[in-house]
Amino acid sequence: MRQDVVIKTGALLFEQLTRSAEETRQVAADFAGRLQGGDIVCISGELGTGKTTFIQGICRALGVKDAVTSPTFTLINEYSGRLRIFHFDFYRIDSEKEALDLGIEDYFYSDGVCLLEWPERVFGLLPAKFYLIQLEWNPELEANSRLIKAFRQE
Repeated sequence: MRQDVVIKTGALLFEQLTRSAEETRQVAADFAGRLQGGDIVCISGELGTGKTTFIQGICRALGVKDAVTSPTFTLINEYSGRLRIFHFDFYRIDSEKEALDLGIEDYFYSDGVCLLEWPERVFGLLPAKFYLIQLEWNPELEANSRLIKAFRQE
């Protein structure tokens, strides 16, 4: 698996510390206000840093009523809200070819919003424009806190 790939960051949009899952969802909900059809959001972080929690906040803000869970084994979940949302989890993808076989490019160039967990695994397939959300644990801070950084790559 391509764990060594680092996605180049673009312009910093914001940086925020959260101390709970609900605060993380709220930051994501605030971020969701800038999203429109065709946007791609890469959510990067170690296991357990809150990638799915962040996506839950985006989906809630975009009017999704269904339960939002990580598609770890199905690889993609689709949700309907104010916009169509495609939620990918590439943790189990071993190559970009596997993602191409899923038809990922059709999703990337659709009118839906693509939310990608483990985007490092498909880095070479990403269009030039995307958002990057980095979630980081900070062991020096209180339990359950994380630093969220958002970038716009153009």
